[in-house]
Formats: sequence, structure tokens, C-alpha cells
Amino acid sequence: MVPSMSLSSAARAQTPLCAGIRQLQLIQQRSRGVSYKAVVFEESGVLLPAPHRTATDWEARSCIPAGTIQQAALSGGENSLSLQYSRGELTAVEFLQELGQQCFEIANVRVPVHSFLWDLIRKEVRKQLPIMAEAAQCIRAEGLQTALLSHSLCLGPGERLLPLEQQHFDVMVESHQEGMPRPNPGIYKLCLERLGVRPQESILLDSSSQNLEVAAQLGMKTVKVDDPAAALKELETHLGFPLQGFVPYTRSVRPDMEIPKDHLQKYLEDVLGAHPTAPLELRQFDHGESTRSYLVKFGGRLLVLKKEEEPPSGPSGPSVPREYRVLKALAEAGVPVPPVLALCEDRSILGSPFLLLEHCAGRIHRALSLPAVPPRQRGAWYGAMANVLARIHSLELGAAKLQDLGEHGNYIQQQVETWTKQYRAVETHVIPAMERLIQWLPLHFPESQKTTLVHGDFRMDHLVFHPDRPEVLAVLGWKFATLGDPLCDLANNCVSFFLPAHFGTCRGLRECDLGHLGIPTAEEYSQMYCGHMGVEHPENWNFYLAFAFFRRAVMLQGRHRGSLAGDSSPKDTEFVADLAWDFAVKEGFRVFENLPPTKLLLRRSSTWAGQGPLLGRSFSTWARPGAAPVPRAPLGTPPSSLEGMAQGLCCKMENMGIQRGFPSSHSRGTPCPLPELQVRHLC
Repeated sequence: MVPSMSLSSAARAQTPLCAGIRQLQLIQQRSRGVSYKAVVFEESGVLLPAPHRTATDWEARSCIPAGTIQQAALSGGENSLSLQYSRGELTAVEFLQELGQQCFEIANVRVPVHSFLWDLIRKEVRKQLPIMAEAAQCIRAEGLQTALLSHSLCLGPGERLLPLEQQHFDVMVESHQEGMPRPNPGIYKLCLERLGVRPQESILLDSSSQNLEVAAQLGMKTVKVDDPAAALKELETHLGFPLQGFVPYTRSVRPDMEIPKDHLQKYLEDVLGAHPTAPLELRQFDHGESTRSYLVKFGGRLLVLKKEEEPPSGPSGPSVPREYRVLKALAEAGVPVPPVLALCEDRSILGSPFLLLEHCAGRIHRALSLPAVPPRQRGAWYGAMANVLARIHSLELGAAKLQDLGEHGNYIQQQVETWTKQYRAVETHVIPAMERLIQWLPLHFPESQKTTLVHGDFRMDHLVFHPDRPEVLAVLGWKFATLGDPLCDLANNCVSFFLPAHFGTCRGLRECDLGHLGIPTAEEYSQMYCGHMGVEHPENWNFYLAFAFFRRAVMLQGRHRGSLAGDSSPKDTEFVADLAWDFAVKEGFRVFENLPPTKLLLRRSSTWAGQGPLLGRSFSTWARPGAAPVPRAPLGTPPSSLEGMAQGLCCKMENMGIQRGFPSSHSRGTPCPLPELQVRHLC
């Protein structure tokens, strides 16, 4: 026993060194700039163990002459049973019958091939399939595509031998349906065509040397799978990231976001009082937040680490200590959030403050159409989202000790000023709708604003749901939490109802048949929220939507200015700005229609601007660099407000068949000024 113990100790001692060498290889691979876009998995021999190897062991235990099954399946060359089945010339039942007959003729003994396939291959699948399926998940988490080349190993109608979740693969090609058995190069060309990649941008995993040779001649990178673990190590070297340790919604840590694992390991040992023998493992969440979020595997625990970006982003400064405070208060108040473990403000450990949370397992719905939920149940998931938002807004600030988290009653004014300054800082060209909004928003602030805790970025993919029922287990993404108007949270939450299905980094529900999908409309959803809050639906709801889209347009413009992965274009900003202006026009109609006719022309600017500290201020602070300052003299009736009123009225008249004499507010070009005579008449 002593030698084996020594060998085991030696292996453990080498583990950190091997891990370090492996990490160095991955870093070197990344630095070489090799860029693969897809990995193709052969079903037989890769996801399924090679049948002939499994058959050899089974034949020995079952007293069947060695090589019987392999000889029966492969003899006959182009007319072998294996190739006939892969070409679709034999059904699964016919294949098994013929295989059993061939085995009997070879061995002169009855061979239970059906039992062999079920009892042995499926046992081996439990060993080999999980590591390959995890590798496919890791590959897709990095933004690469995966494809499955299948023989359609079925034992009956709809009864696949391979217990595989096909969502692990972007493309699935079945050779028997295409009539191109391997090693026909056409099957690989078809696979690459469906993936939309060139041969040199792909890697094929296969156990057949003949198949690999044909694929290599096309220009594909190949990896031979004799030992699955060794093959995956080779694949890791080619790709430059690990293919194990997958956790949903994570990816490998980006090279420029690595953190010192040894410092973190010691900190966790001190704080948690645990000393696991296995090395600490890190993955990174793919939310794209500026606060860096990591998944930490520490012994048998999964933790979440949120690290402050340096320098801190946002006008409120460091967000991690603020988020720690909010999460602690929310947890004590019963709002579902991830359990908070610790806040570390010692910069000597990781270079900046960080927050430590328990990982909350569950389902995060990235697509608002909820494809994983049956249509008849989707309304309940939206109801759960509205309910938890209402719970956040119903929190008693004094009891939670959050009454000093922000200012009271001035939230929208501050937000408009902040986002306008942000827009001017990232502006690249004149967007007419944004210019209109910058003038319009300060003149239409709500006369009264309720103050509650607001999330600041509340949306579906910031919620962790129970896997099987409409229950929110945790609300994520509290970086922008403050005190403010709760209707701003609700409006931000509703923005995606009006965006196209594929819109940059966002996925909306515009032009979707919501009734068919079983999803409420934006109006129905906001009514759900109001029902939970016990309030009436706001009359000036269109103002909040206009501001929400204005805010989103500024974000898109910032992405465009920063050229972040090319995920935003000027047209995106213009599209969202036009949406914002459409809601502003609707709000203008509402205000106009509610005014008594006798008072319409006698109202002063407060009618249109609402009460607030910005009525008499100059907007030159927010002007573009080099623009002429706006005079500080107070305006009796702001021309911009009158222009919006007049244009809105004329749009309405046009819809009723009455022609107008100046451009509509829906015009996508630069707005033309109203004729002086018409403005004077309105005054």
C-alpha cells in the first residue's frame, strides 16, 4: 500500500504544476490569434463510444468469438450493413435483424445484438457523452457554433439511441437523410455551408482516420478521438479556452480580465473557514456588465464575485459597496436576491473592492418570447416579473434604512440632465429626434413624482426563475439602484415590447403575435404591475416611455461611439430616438386634448412644462461643443413647446383628412420651423 500512497501523493503534488502549464498553453494559444468559428462533432465514436471497442469487451464477457460484431457490421465494403444503415437504405429494425443474422453465420451462435446495443452502448454513453456534451456547451458559451454529424441511431420511430439535448448544437446533419455517407466530402461541405463558415475556420472531431483525412483535404482542422479526454485536451489547445467546468450563463475568463487566483484562494479560506484540496476555478458571467462578475468554484461551493471596475464607471462612483448595502437591506426585507457573504474593500487582494455572493441556481430567460415555457403558462411568468418589481417599489425605505440612498422627488430632472450630458459626450452626428427630445423632455416633467427604491436596470434577463414554475428566486444587476420614480423602472422594463426581435444586443417583441405566444402586451403588463401596486395606470405613461427610449438611445450611441464589438450602429440610435419621439407626440396629444378649449391659448409655459426647477434655467450647459448659448431670459411660452403642440395638432387634423402646411412630427429628417404666421396665431 505504501507505493500506491506515494504515487497518489506525487500525482497530487504535480496537479498545480500541470494546471499552470495548461493555463500557459491556453494563454499562448490566445495570443497566436488563431480564430476558429465552429466545431463539428461526429456522433459515432465521439458522442457515442466506438461500437467495435465496446463490442470487444462485451463479446469476451458473453463468450462470443472476438470480432464477431465488428466483422458482421463492416464486411461487404460499400455494401456493408453499417454503410447501408448510414445511407438510409436500412431501417433501424432491419439493420438489427441483418446484423443478428450475420453474427449467427459468422459465430454459429445466436448473438443478442439488440441487447448489446441497449445494455452496453448506453452504459458507455453515460461515461463519454457527458464530457462531450459539456465541451459543446463550453464552446457555444464562447460564441462559437457547434454541429452534429449523425447516423440517426434510432431503434424505432422517434426513439433515438443517443439521449442528446439537440439545443447543444446549432446545426444537425443526418447523413442517411442527405444520402451522403462519410467519408463523402459533400457531407462536410453541407455542414460547413449550414454553419456559414469556411473549412479553415472549423474543427472536426471523429474517431475514423478515413473521415478525418477527407475533412483535412477540404481544409478543416481535425482531432482524432481515440481517448475522449485526450482528444478534448488537444481541442482545448486549438481553441484556447477550457472545455470543462461549464455552468449556465458563464464563459471562460477573458484574457484582460484575469484576477490573481492565489490571493482569492487565501481570502476565501480565511473568510469561509474552508481549505479545499482542489484548486480554485474561475469562470466569467456573460452579462457584459462593467462591474466584472465571476463564478468561483471553491471546493464544493459555487460563489459569485463582483469586482469593481477601475476607474469606477457611472456618476455615482464605486458601485460595489453601494450594491452590497442594497442587497443586504433587500435580503432582510424579504425581496429575493442572492445571499450576500462578504464585502472586501482591501485593494491589495484583487486590486479593487469586490462583493461575494452565494450562487443562485435557476433559469434565466434571455429571450422575451420564453421559448422554454409552454405558451399557456407564459403569462404567469410575466405576472411573476411584474409582482417582484412591485415588491421592490413597495419596500419601506425607513425600515430598510435606505432613505438616504438618493435624493427625494427630483429623480427625473436629474436623469434627463445626466443622460443629456452623456449624449453630448458621445454624439457623432445630428439626430433630429434627439434634438427634439432634449428640448421637449424638460418641458414635460410630471408634476408629482413618487419616490421609492428603483432598480435602474430591471429586465427579464436580470431575473433568476425557478426551473419549473413562475417564481423569481433572485433579482440580479443592482449596480444602478437608487431612490427615484418607480414608473421609470416600469417604463424601462417595457422598452423591449417595442423593439424588433433582433436588435443589436437586445431582443424585443415588436411585430410578434403576442396572443399566439401567450405573452401580454405592454399595456397589459403595465396593468399587471399597477394591480400589484394598487394604483391606477398613469395618465402620462407616454412621457415615461419617451424618456425610457431616450435613455436607451443614449446607451446605443455610447456603444456606437466606443465601437464595442460593432454591436451598435448609428441607425440603431436613430431608430430608438424616433420611437421616443413618437411617444412624446402621443403625450402631446393627450395633454392637448385634455385642455379646455377656452383656455388652450391662455395657458402659460407651466401647462406644458410641469412644475420643476428647470423651467427658467438655461440649457446651454447641455449644448454641443461650439454651439451658441441659449439666452437665460425666461420664456413666456417656449417656442419649442408651441411648435410641438402645433405639429401634433396638424398631424391629428391630417389624420382626419384636413391638409396641413408644414412637416409632420413623424418626419425622419431635420425638423423644419413652423411658419411665423402660424406660431404668432397660436400665441
